[in-house]
Amino acid sequence: MAKYFALIPAAGTGSRTGDPTPKQYQPINGRPMLWHALNPFILHPRIERIFVVLSPADAWFAQMRWDEFEPKLEVLRCGGESRARSVLNGLQAMAGTLARDDQVLVHDAARPCLTRHAIDQLITQVADHQAGGLLAEPLADTLKRADEGGHVLRTEPRERLWRAQTPQMFRYDILVRALSGGTLEGVTDEASAVERLGLQPLLVKSGATNLKVTYGEDLRLAEFILNSHPGP
Repeated sequence: MAKYFALIPAAGTGSRTGDPTPKQYQPINGRPMLWHALNPFILHPRIERIFVVLSPADAWFAQMRWDEFEPKLEVLRCGGESRARSVLNGLQAMAGTLARDDQVLVHDAARPCLTRHAIDQLITQVADHQAGGLLAEPLADTLKRADEGGHVLRTEPRERLWRAQTPQMFRYDILVRALSGGTLEGVTDEASAVERLGLQPLLVKSGATNLKVTYGEDLRLAEFILNSHPGP
């Protein structure tokens, strides 16, 4: 039976929030954002272990309390210059722990509002899918393509377009092969790397509450969402 592991790359600086504190450590409801990103996996019974990938120079993590996570949490200080490199470095560091057909759920450290239900949906729908899959949200807004001056160039059709989210779940061997088989340039998520193998990951419908915190105002929205639902 395949086992399930979570991998959270958290080696970035998140400068677009306008705060000198790395984004993953900025507080939401009195706890660092990374705490909220980890918590649903810590509580989920199907997740065997959670690996968090930090920058080797990270001085923030050790200053915070993670006691309740310790039985399932392992820190890997092998973060790279990009998200894709951090994920690949993490996968390589996990090599002695995972079997080739174990499933890896890669999740953004900046998505603090993930629910247990979303993890359940991903595991249930993707477990037997050879190409893996990801949470995603169908696009509902009208899309405009702009010219260099910021004027509307044309309206783009939105049919069958989805906004990729995380977690993204793939077999360990497939994900390692996808990320180590060529350049990582242009790889913005794990699914895009797997697509280069000629595979078609499955889209699992999610919602807007699984937002990615990018700008300062997103922190307030994430806090509102976390206060609005009963828990992971």
